Amino acid sequence: MAKLVHFLPLLFLIQTISAQVAPAPAGPTNITQVLEKAGQFTTFIKLLKASQVADRINSQLNNSNQGLTIFAPTDNAFSSLKAGTLNSINSQDQLQLVQFHVLPSLYTMSQFQTASNPLHTQAGNSDDGEYPLNVTTSGNQVNVTTGVIDTTVSNTIYSDNQLAVYQVDKVLLPMALFGATAPASAPAEAPGPTKQEKNVRSADAPTGSSDTSVDASVAASLNRQTVKGVTVTITVAIIVSLFLDLHGHQYRIERFSTPT
Repeated sequence: MAKLVHFLPLLFLIQTISAQVAPAPAGPTNITQVLEKAGQFTTFIKLLKASQVADRINSQLNNSNQGLTIFAPTDNAFSSLKAGTLNSINSQDQLQLVQFHVLPSLYTMSQFQTASNPLHTQAGNSDDGEYPLNVTTSGNQVNVTTGVIDTTVSNTIYSDNQLAVYQVDKVLLPMALFGATAPASAPAEAPGPTKQEKNVRSADAPTGSSDTSVDASVAASLNRQTVKGVTVTITVAIIVSLFLDLHGHQYRIERFSTPT
């Protein structure tokens, strides 16, 4: 009993010190910790960190009163994407993809019922049609559509007076990055003419060089004919002249030779 009385002051001191130590305050909100605690969001966490969107979200949550809403795709959602989907876009587009999952306002599940479409995301102004995100509700179900995919909010991961994180089972693909924007294929070139067609065309429509050759040949032929004609004419004229001279000379001889 004496020993117990001896230790009573020590126990009282320990209790007094313990009462004076305040419980550790809750740490600042950290989006990656929220997702890690929920599990099955490994790929989305990697994208949040690689794009530095996680740092911006944490800074905004802890340095302002502005609320945020985040749609978090599961690992299965990323696995369901067509192979090479993420690798087909550059780092800037991956940033836009991650920001497309973040709304710069806080929406509770009930507030989605009165939300005005399209919702604005951190990927840009959805009024221009590049990043439209629309929600509809049916009872307690919230449907999300991007123009490329349709999905539903399947679970509320985290919710307080500044942040709401909702699980979606599909990656939200924006129209600007994954819409049907493939360029139309170029029209096929008309097949070239066959050898037979080329021969027919050559026969029916001679080229300018052939026309020149024909004209030159005709001119040369006409010149030759003209020269021949002149030559023949001169020759005939000479023969006639000689004949007349000869006949006249003979007539004179006979005239002089005949006695009167």
